Amino acid sequence: MKREQADRINDHLLDAWEAIHKARMAVAGLAKAERVKFDNLLHEVVSDLQDKVLLQIWEQYPDLIPPENDRTPPEICSELTWNDVNLPSSVGEGQLDEIILSLLRSQWQKVAVLLTNAGKRCEQLGLPISHEVIAARLRLLSDSDRIEGVGDLRIWGGSEVRLKD
Repeated sequence: MKREQADRINDHLLDAWEAIHKARMAVAGLAKAERVKFDNLLHEVVSDLQDKVLLQIWEQYPDLIPPENDRTPPEICSELTWNDVNLPSSVGEGQLDEIILSLLRSQWQKVAVLLTNAGKRCEQLGLPISHEVIAARLRLLSDSDRIEGVGDLRIWGGSEVRLKD
């Protein structure tokens, strides 16, 4: 393969890699059975993409390997703010806070993990609450200093939360 061909193919494959990463972030918000199924499938695709395709190109043209610091920054998962939320009449703020606080620990945990667990808890309780609404409440709790958060809480896989010390 010629250098120009390798460069073009490499660019398309790296775009695909980023798109798969975004899909894996979206999968984090699914119910457990679906999340496990899709995450395992996407993991296989990423492994094959890297091990079977990209490495072939990179072995021939090592200068095409992207530098660590050249990767695209993570994307925001939700811009929803608490001011824009309209809770169903069957759900109160205190009830949602209770769910969130019951799942937090003194150790840091990824926002994506907390959202998944809180979503499951809401589902078990029959509460029609989306991950976006839970994330908006989590941001309010962090902004009002009721819990600790690090990173941009709008980027679910790139931020963490915990109970205040």
